[in-house]
Amino acid sequence: MDWHELEKKKVSELREMAKEKTNLEGVSGMSKERLVEELAKVLGIHKPHKVAMGQEKSLLKARIRQVKARRAEALANKDAAALVMARRELRRLKHALRRHARRVLG
Repeated sequence: MDWHELEKKKVSELREMAKEKTNLEGVSGMSKERLVEELAKVLGIHKPHKVAMGQEKSLLKARIRQVKARRAEALANKDAAALVMARRELRRLKHALRRHARRVLG
């Protein structure tokens, strides 16, 4: 099992796993991020180089989806100006997401 598999599990599964396999206390009150970190520490799983977490990641990804929809609409309407603006914003948002991933590691 690696870090990404732990992150994909539901919180209830992580709590059951923590109760069964480890002697962690207070797992019912832990957030998913903290559960993943504690389980990884106990199980000897190393955190990968880049992991973007938190609410900011969700907000950035939601915004990227909106801009992609706007870009597709601009393509369909053959609106060059709107297409350029959407592409620029998309590039900026993806850059912010990568920057957030680096900042979380630090």
